[in-house]
Amino acid sequence: MLAQDLRKKYLDFFKKHGHYILGSASLVPENDPSVLFTTAGMHPLVPYLMGEKHPHGVRLASVQKCLRTDDIDEVGDATHQTFFEMLGNWSLGDYFKKESIEMSFQFLTKELQIPVEKLAVTCFAGDDTTPKDLESYEVWRSLGIPNVRIAFLGKNDNWWPAGGKHPGPQGPDTEIFYWTGKEAAQENFDPQDKLWVEIWNNVFMQFNATGEGSYQPLKQKNVDTGMGLERTSAILQGKSTVYDTELFLPIIERIHGLATESNIQSERIIADHIRAATFVLADGVRPSNVDQGYILRRLIRRAVRHGRKLGIQGNFLENLAAIVIGIYEEAYPDLKKHPIELLQALRDEEEQFNKTLENGLKQFRKLEAQLSSSDQKVIEGVDAFHLYDTFGFPIEVTKELAKEAGFTVDEQSFNEAFKKHQDLSRQGSEQKFLGGLADHSDESKKLHTATHLLHQALRTVLGSHVEQRGSNITKERLRFDFNHEKPMTAEEKKKVENIVNEQIKRDLPISFQEMTVDEAKQYGAIWLFEDKYGDKVKVYTMGDFSKEICGGPHVDHTGELKGFKILKEESSSKGIRRIKAVIGHASLTK
Repeated sequence: MLAQDLRKKYLDFFKKHGHYILGSASLVPENDPSVLFTTAGMHPLVPYLMGEKHPHGVRLASVQKCLRTDDIDEVGDATHQTFFEMLGNWSLGDYFKKESIEMSFQFLTKELQIPVEKLAVTCFAGDDTTPKDLESYEVWRSLGIPNVRIAFLGKNDNWWPAGGKHPGPQGPDTEIFYWTGKEAAQENFDPQDKLWVEIWNNVFMQFNATGEGSYQPLKQKNVDTGMGLERTSAILQGKSTVYDTELFLPIIERIHGLATESNIQSERIIADHIRAATFVLADGVRPSNVDQGYILRRLIRRAVRHGRKLGIQGNFLENLAAIVIGIYEEAYPDLKKHPIELLQALRDEEEQFNKTLENGLKQFRKLEAQLSSSDQKVIEGVDAFHLYDTFGFPIEVTKELAKEAGFTVDEQSFNEAFKKHQDLSRQGSEQKFLGGLADHSDESKKLHTATHLLHQALRTVLGSHVEQRGSNITKERLRFDFNHEKPMTAEEKKKVENIVNEQIKRDLPISFQEMTVDEAKQYGAIWLFEDKYGDKVKVYTMGDFSKEICGGPHVDHTGELKGFKILKEESSSKGIRRIKAVIGHASLTK
């Protein structure tokens, strides 16, 4: 089944079952500023999973654009991707395990015509702190899944988040597997058998973890499901990898036409990375050395490196991005809104990186000279990693250059440095992924509220052209990105600070109303993603000062912020400025 057909079938099915169909949110999170990118369908819904009322009710479904980079170095094998689409449906305190499982089963077996004998499931096995999920097990049995096709696994496999070690809403999940082997599946289900591929995960958020090892039942029990579009579509088409589907083949065929060498892994990396980069660029991100811009830069430069490995000369990513737009423009019209700007940003970054590659080669020649003068014949792992991390040289290139110069590379110490880098990246990714749901603290609410006051203050001082382009919140500070062509003066920063502190001092009441997007515009609300909203939106009002479309959460009065101070104002990327600020004590206003 082609991906576009799977998208439509999925949304039509859940619409028929009373779900409101949401458009995909931006890859840059709007309501979950603790993450760099939207990494799951649930991210745009965090406030509602935490108890906020959604303007479109308690049953929702969507096809959400997602980006994960924690396994970027594994991209190129049969399964890993950075950008992907997640099919998801949610119950916000409405139906629970029975209805969720029954709908999943019906969609797979009736709508997609998957034979029951090709399905198997896993359920949570229970432990000392939380009970075995017999409820899900009984539902699967009632639907005809035989006992030998149901496996019980622990918290590392059948719990979200995995391990259950982080505080916040969480619970058991039941995962659905599809048999991809050519021969009939063995009667007894073995989750470790690679021919059984997970296609759908139903998470049942029924507990709140205190962080001290105890789990308390949640007042609002939610269902959060996810099915990867690419993987499921590949399976239904009988393809062995996602790269063999219509979502990748036109890109890979064009790469073939440009290349003089052949390397399947490099072709897949380029196809994956240009797909991801095109979507990130379409959502307003530009290459830079920080945050989303840094990830985008890394994707583009990694694609260029592998292009050189295939013998591709000159700029080529712009050509591939046009193919990506052609594949996806019907499902995601945003891609064709500003294609000239998008392609120009890609061209500029590729040209800049070509110069960086030249600089990396110069750095290698310096290293070569140093080694020759000391009669050393081995390039240390730390030097090889420096070439990789700073100049984008993959270890293969360094080894080839070293061989030509009569040297070898200490690959073991390089691999150690590389693994340390990977582990740190993954730890950061895991924390960011959990951040939105796990750190829904009072301090986060205050900081999120402060971004509204800051947004309006910037518009007052700098002009109505100012729009939020990203934000990030930690427990200590807020970070706010906005479009503005030049640095703020000391006077402008002070004016913004004074305006925000004046609104805090006034202790303005904060409330929200539900209305249509058109009504919100007439009301004077600030809005960011016009085509991302549904029929109804929430408009949060802070006294007579600020009106903004947002999902929350916020404090009840601005006085709870106590004070506001800008720590730093700097460039984030071309045309984008960044403010870091703190809230807290009234002394900040002095």
